[in-house]
Amino acid sequence: MVSTPTRTPAKPGAAQSPSGKAPGAPGQAAGPVPAKRLSPLGRARGWSRGFWSALEGTGKSRNGSTYYLILGATLALTAIGILMVLSASSVEAIAAGESPYSAAMKQGMFAAIGLFCMFLLSRVNVVWLKRFAWLAILLALALLVLVLLMGRSALGNKNWIDIGPFTFQPSEAAKLALALWMATVLGAKAKLLSQSKHALIPVGPVAALVIGLILAGNDLGTAMIVMMITAAALFFAGVRLYIFGIGGIVLGAATAVLAITSPNRVCRILSWTGQTCADGSDLNYQSTNGLYGLASGGWFGVGLGQSRQKYSWIPEAHNDFIFAIIGEELGLIGTLVVLVLFGILGTAIYRVVVAQKDMFHRVLAGTIMVWLLGQATVNMAVVTGLAPVVGIPLPFISYGGSALLMSLCAIGVVLSLARAQMAPGMQPKGMFRFGPAGLARSLRKRAAARAARNADTAPSSPAPQHGAPKTAAPSYPAPANPALTNPAPKNPAARNPARNPAPKNPARKRK
Repeated sequence: MVSTPTRTPAKPGAAQSPSGKAPGAPGQAAGPVPAKRLSPLGRARGWSRGFWSALEGTGKSRNGSTYYLILGATLALTAIGILMVLSASSVEAIAAGESPYSAAMKQGMFAAIGLFCMFLLSRVNVVWLKRFAWLAILLALALLVLVLLMGRSALGNKNWIDIGPFTFQPSEAAKLALALWMATVLGAKAKLLSQSKHALIPVGPVAALVIGLILAGNDLGTAMIVMMITAAALFFAGVRLYIFGIGGIVLGAATAVLAITSPNRVCRILSWTGQTCADGSDLNYQSTNGLYGLASGGWFGVGLGQSRQKYSWIPEAHNDFIFAIIGEELGLIGTLVVLVLFGILGTAIYRVVVAQKDMFHRVLAGTIMVWLLGQATVNMAVVTGLAPVVGIPLPFISYGGSALLMSLCAIGVVLSLARAQMAPGMQPKGMFRFGPAGLARSLRKRAAARAARNADTAPSSPAPQHGAPKTAAPSYPAPANPALTNPAPKNPAARNPARNPAPKNPARKRK
């Protein structure tokens, strides 16, 4: 009986040839081991891992790229918005006897205020905002009630409060206030969110109250965005998924009831599907003319300021349908630039969200991301005819001081989180020093500087010991230094250069 030799298992670090024999075995020459070829599935997995690693900023989030991507995309979108508001509103302003620059000047003023608030919030620690969460949500609820009592109606919605020559929309401020409050509450109850009652109370009732007050002003579009913000806060807090299923069914049924009970909304839905309303009106003419504008723009557009649809063909062209004016004047290239900027903004904010370990920070950044990107997606879907007409502005671009101000403040909060992820030596220098921490730091610096000045002015001689007789120290004259009184050069030739001339170069005589 011949026994079969057993093969000893190779060590984990030992390389083997494709035939299974170790290199250097008898009958086989030692050589380099060929690289293992990856299958298409393996390459796809490696590419996806590298993509998500780059998207999440693994190992690279401390170089400041996320901070400057958010800042650059926001500034670019804001600048594009002011320019397009000027172009889209000038014709109607001239027809109304106003200055063609009136809307753009107001938008620029709110942009300046919003940028100041953005940079201010980017230098403040986000943890300090927790102390103002309850005050912010109570103030937002009070303003929403005030709108119903003494607000101004426009285009069927009662959303604005007149403050002198300006108007303010409290529902925009309620978005940021609700996001901050939900992040604070969910962060405090992080260990209890596995229970449904702690996950939904008090977030559910307060969010329902905010949505109800907004719906009382007949603004379904803003109420939908607030629903998205609430769902995003619960999602990033890690609540159970069946809650989203139940909430989706309830909200879907409520939205259907609100749409059916309003003849105007029913007519908009019928017009979107290509049918005719009962009274023969077409409430989808905004979207239709918006598509005409996008189609006539072509690849490069008809030229900045040369839009034809803004001549009263598209109502509120500088507001909800400003994306159609961008497509008409700047063409497909202009719309792609806007899409790329929103994509960069969303990717950078996502990198901030996934890098957060604290519940409060993650929920706050996640809700702001869903708010801005979700609102932009709905607006573009309406303009391109993918959704019924809903009055939702395009963030940073559409005309509206309240929306622009609150959007820039939200970006300031995200910038503060992105700045905290950077290396200390690469963080942007703080332009302002606010808060108790900054005050305490400045006081410590002043005390240290005062102590240093006192130490410089104090006598350097040691104090006499206790009980020692005080005797005057004898003074002796300092010995005279002859080198100082009569300095002389060490080289005697330097005393009189005329007596000792420099030697001549013998090489010159041969010439």
